[in-house]
Amino acid sequence: MHYKGAIFDLDGTLVDSLADLADSANEMLRSYGFPEHELAAYRYMVGNGARKLIERCLPQNEGADEKFVTAALARYNECYAGRLLNKTKPYAGIVEMLVELKARGVKLGVCTNKQQFAAEAITQKLFPVGTFAACEGDKQGQPRKPDPTRALKMAQDFQAEPAQVAFVGDTAVDMETARRAGFLPVGVTWGFRPPSELTESGAQVLLESPAEIWDKVAFAHD
Repeated sequence: MHYKGAIFDLDGTLVDSLADLADSANEMLRSYGFPEHELAAYRYMVGNGARKLIERCLPQNEGADEKFVTAALARYNECYAGRLLNKTKPYAGIVEMLVELKARGVKLGVCTNKQQFAAEAITQKLFPVGTFAACEGDKQGQPRKPDPTRALKMAQDFQAEPAQVAFVGDTAVDMETARRAGFLPVGVTWGFRPPSELTESGAQVLLESPAEIWDKVAFAHD
């Protein structure tokens, strides 16, 4: 199969954003007088959207209180909006890989559970203009991954059948999204979760560096 499109997760796949996410969540926790978490702990709190991150990082009682979570999420969003590009940067080799894919005529998109405002700010600031044909973040009323709805609409807009699209991510959520959509599930080992999580959740390809994509995924030429 020659793939016409590639859809990427953002956090842990294209960019290392963990420090900014953790700093923002810890600032929110600090404002309530709650205990903070170490950076490594946030690897397992992110991936399912900002609200789920807040539920996971709050103390148990507050994390189960929907009204409190809503208030804490609003405070977190304020914290994150002020620092989302402080430490976040593309992983080594990512920009070069994307530039080459685009040059070959591959349609590129981002599908993330990160808030839309943050996804747009990061992709516009850290990648060359026009790199992505679409950027889909978390929006009110839209399903989050692993629901494949947003990613399938993106593939349709690319005029590609699901079987012609590679979906690249660093978590089980991404691999499940790919499987449910009928995409090629491609896991990256440099992200937030271990390779075992990716293989156990259905990754058919594992990349240890961005440059390996040329050896492991066959893309169609324009």
